[in-house]
Amino acid sequence: MRRAALLLLLLAGCAGPSTEPSVETGQIVGEMGDPRNRARVHTDLAAAYYERGSMAIALEELRIATAADANYPPAHGMLGLVYMELRENQLAEQSFDKALRLSPSDPDINHNYGWFLCNTSREKESIKLFVQAIRNPLYATPYRSYSAAGVCSLKGGNTKDAEEFFQRALKLEPDDGPSLINLGEIRYRQGQMAEARRLVSRYNKLITPTAESLWLALRVERRLGERVAEQSLGNQLRRRYPNSPEYRALQRGLYD
Repeated sequence: MRRAALLLLLLAGCAGPSTEPSVETGQIVGEMGDPRNRARVHTDLAAAYYERGSMAIALEELRIATAADANYPPAHGMLGLVYMELRENQLAEQSFDKALRLSPSDPDINHNYGWFLCNTSREKESIKLFVQAIRNPLYATPYRSYSAAGVCSLKGGNTKDAEEFFQRALKLEPDDGPSLINLGEIRYRQGQMAEARRLVSRYNKLITPTAESLWLALRVERRLGERVAEQSLGNQLRRRYPNSPEYRALQRGLYD
């Protein structure tokens, strides 16, 4: 869950029907004079630059947005994401905090602020914000916050809550990658090999297999006694991710 996961619905939330920002030219077609509309347009453009990794330009667009309307919540939420990417944690927190004060029930702001807290070792605080996002009946993708809450619960050592969050995410979105792979790992450690196999196999069919997912699949097949499948997965791990910690663990025979 890197930039795409963090961005979530911010682009959709900032976009407006009367404007058409162009990332290629930096020009805005049809920009109107209303301060809130200008803030929305420049926040949308900043989000597009953020998605492309152009943080300096995103910051400049957000400077324009906040100058146009200092109380436009998505602009401050977007600033939080940009500063988070730049590892300016104090500025990120200030931006997220202001965005949330301006719009306490906004699900995207709650989610993104929660993800920031999770990644700054405040997992328990992050869960509250994910739950707040989920409670908004207009939130289009609550499974994302369930999934993120699961990841952060695991990070905080709470496997029981993580399991429940992942299950809820998968009920809403059966193809959610983070929930599939993390719940698969939980099932493996619980000894539920058939279910672990089902989850990791679905993940590997939906998404280009990662070193993590190949390693989990390999260990599952090993536990099930399927040596041919185990060897095939080991070959894939060696071919695709020869420098990964997972392949080094395979070489050393450290399966658990």
